[in-house]
Amino acid sequence: MTPGTAGFRGAPEAHGTWRGWREATQEALYGPEGFYRAGPEGPAGHFRTSVHASPLFAGAVARLLCRVDEALGRPAVLDFVDMAAGRGELVAGVLAALPADVAARTRAYAVEVAARPEGLDRRVQWLARPPDGVTGLLFANEWLDNVPVDVAEVDAEGVARRVLVRGDGAERLGEPVAGAEAEWLARWWPLPAEEGRRAEIGLPRDEAWASAVAALDAGLAVTADYAHNASARPPFGTLTGFREGRETEPVPDGSCDITAHVALDACAAAHTARCTPEYAPPNALTRPQREILRALGVTGARPPLALASTDPAAYVRALASASQGAELTARGGLGDFRWLLQPVGPVDAEALLVDVADHEEQ
Repeated sequence: MTPGTAGFRGAPEAHGTWRGWREATQEALYGPEGFYRAGPEGPAGHFRTSVHASPLFAGAVARLLCRVDEALGRPAVLDFVDMAAGRGELVAGVLAALPADVAARTRAYAVEVAARPEGLDRRVQWLARPPDGVTGLLFANEWLDNVPVDVAEVDAEGVARRVLVRGDGAERLGEPVAGAEAEWLARWWPLPAEEGRRAEIGLPRDEAWASAVAALDAGLAVTADYAHNASARPPFGTLTGFREGRETEPVPDGSCDITAHVALDACAAAHTARCTPEYAPPNALTRPQREILRALGVTGARPPLALASTDPAAYVRALASASQGAELTARGGLGDFRWLLQPVGPVDAEALLVDVADHEEQ
């Protein structure tokens, strides 16, 4: 694969440097001139997430925070942490959607590498890493897919090797995958000895997620992303790029987003592995976004036609809301996102979602 070089931002000497995808992506996304630092428009200028699709998403997260609040016995201070906060759209929307009594007790944090945007609600604390001692909800929407990972590819001899990349996106095979990364592949994404088969080595995401969950003293950690599990790994990986609303070749020059779907089952196990034998953590839960949002009141159901006669304005508003809800829960789209709910302390993830239909496809 040799994408074009138009729009290359990096230094000319870096253009010909061969590096693993993890190192190259780290600089391309989070370096001084990286994709997530340079543009004032933020992620919303390049791709559409659930947060940007509709305020219904923030409203659903606010309802989840309220349910966590109840499960924790309404603490004096309730924390909400928005991981990879972009320009603060989600955390601002959640604060606006909370009931007044809950909002008064809520301490809101946005965790993001970019600078704090102007005009953001003053109640939001802007941080480079999650705070310690969180009691409440830590929410990560499309964060883990942007945690850089290395890529492995099987060579003609059946050996899994690290894929090296230049700044223009050209690739070649490097050294065999070894050590902890080889162990991760063997456990979570074993590659058959078939030339060209690929995998993204998700170990850095496991570590990032376990560290994020460790910030919680009590409550719930949630990550929502395009994901896969051990029974359905994509045979050639999922590494791709996005620029100005369009999918594109992943080129690590800072001009585009670089993303790959998440091995969410490995992330779920990572937190459990960190726990001491004396402490058995509550069970994690994974569900499609369409199920979770329906349990939180986002259905996409059309309003009754009779409302058009009795209150036309309300009917139009309800119809628009239904359209947005349908987009958030659509199969083949945002509804296919997977949510991982990882409770800490006296929180039962199943009980938070009592309205989830048991018959829905997992």
